[in-house]
Amino acid sequence: MSKLIITKMPFGDKMLQISAIMEENKLLEFRVRNLSYASILGNIYVGKVDRVAVDLKAVFVRISPEQICFLPWKECSSVIYKSPAREGIPKAGDEILVQVNREALKEKLPSATCNLSLPGRFLVLTSGENRCGVSNKLSTEDQKRLKSLIESMRQDTTMGVIARTGAKDASNHQMMEEYGALKEQLQKICDYGISRTCYSCLMQAKSEWQELLEHLPEEKVEEIILDDREEAERLKTILNSFFPSLLPRVRIYDDELLPLPKLYRFEKYLQDALQKKVWLNSGGFLVIEQTEAFVVIDVNTGKSVTRKKAEEAYRKINLEAAVEIARQLRIRQLSGTILIDFINMKNASHQDELLHVLKRAFQKDFSKTIVVDVTALQITEVTRQKSRRSLAEEVRL
Repeated sequence: MSKLIITKMPFGDKMLQISAIMEENKLLEFRVRNLSYASILGNIYVGKVDRVAVDLKAVFVRISPEQICFLPWKECSSVIYKSPAREGIPKAGDEILVQVNREALKEKLPSATCNLSLPGRFLVLTSGENRCGVSNKLSTEDQKRLKSLIESMRQDTTMGVIARTGAKDASNHQMMEEYGALKEQLQKICDYGISRTCYSCLMQAKSEWQELLEHLPEEKVEEIILDDREEAERLKTILNSFFPSLLPRVRIYDDELLPLPKLYRFEKYLQDALQKKVWLNSGGFLVIEQTEAFVVIDVNTGKSVTRKKAEEAYRKINLEAAVEIARQLRIRQLSGTILIDFINMKNASHQDELLHVLKRAFQKDFSKTIVVDVTALQITEVTRQKSRRSLAEEVRL
């Protein structure tokens, strides 16, 4: 069973919004946002094309007088123009509808797309990609069933529909109801947007805790704990509309002697997550470093291993490391290309077992994470969907 903790806490000279998932008093997911700035991830705007960069095959779109976004040509297949409507790559001065799909990372501008998407509890509706898709985390049988269902209920073939992992346990009525609500909302944004002034924000993205709620199966949510009554009222309003069965599980924490962040040791988790070294119960340790190009993770034995039992010791450390790496990526909000240097093992069956355990651990990740390959130098390549800043970048803004 999982607990969702929602709170705010000071960290250094920053105030952080914390949304965390705990299981058996162990932190599994950490969404941390620096409250000194307003996040634009997921927001939909009426933007204005600043310039076209032919060499980069991209367009630079201004979504406010101060903020420019990077819009690749590949994200311009279904542009919604204010007026006049036309086809092709936008030109300088054009006003178009865009959605921010990646926050500013290090020296990179925020990234945007013209394929607007609205995520629901079971479905995601898109304005541009006219297709029916299903989460690859589901079994082949569930994928076939859900794809057949959404193809039969889709009323507007100009919109794409993707079934999320949570759709597995949804009834046909729930799916139809959500499809209708999302379709109406997306249609309003598209129709309303072309009549709004430039730089208007047409939709603000959901909060971090609402995103986490949509990923968690209702039966696995033991409690939702908050220490802010105003935020609790907002939460209850959303639960009443989308997750009514969770309303009795909301608890407001108000112990002034032991604040909620102290109770769950969030400051300690933050401090640990900003360190390079992570100790394992087996005696080994991880070294995690974020570079400009990718994330590097080195798995070490940590203590002397006798030659006689070396292979079994390496197997034990690697298997524990695989599970902990999946957890650390979620806690540290690390994404992009990830290179893992496990301890080399001679036994081929042990290598296969390690990859199986690693892939299974990544299945619990809410962000799309793929084990790509193992190189000739025995480096395991992984990609994790990049959308938000890492924890280190967030707290150091």
